[in-house]
Amino acid sequence: MAGPRPDAAPTAATDARGRGIGHVLVALQLSLIAALAWLAAPDFLGGRAGIFAWALAAAAVGLGAWALGSNRPGNFNIHPAPKAGGQLVQQGPYRWMRHPMYSAVLLGGAACVAAVGGWPGWVCLVALAAVLGAKAGLEERWLMVHHAGYAAYRARTARFLPGVY
Repeated sequence: MAGPRPDAAPTAATDARGRGIGHVLVALQLSLIAALAWLAAPDFLGGRAGIFAWALAAAAVGLGAWALGSNRPGNFNIHPAPKAGGQLVQQGPYRWMRHPMYSAVLLGGAACVAAVGGWPGWVCLVALAAVLGAKAGLEERWLMVHHAGYAAYRARTARFLPGVY
């Protein structure tokens, strides 16, 4: 694991504008997750969600738990700005993808869409994918500055889905 770069200059992570953008992205992410959960809750709780929706939900929980378990205590951050003293995690699902928690969130969103169907769920899922893509891009720019080994790690891993993206 690579530690913080000793020569790292202040970045957008410490800049008020960059932090503000990060806060907006987190708020959008949480709002879209809540909307998807609200749409799908009646189908999941009412026993109307199909096996495919449950399989996607189980995959989301499994991947999310694996990513959290592979992370170091105190290293996890919902905001895209790197934590001071944070470590670059490269084990567990991070071995193959840079943002397994975002992938787990997208799987959970797909589970909600599979449960309920309809255009509102699809709109929320596409918007969530766009928000997480923007958040990942912002986070990666900051990680390039804070972790000397991030460029090599990024070159050998997928962003969200190994072998695809």
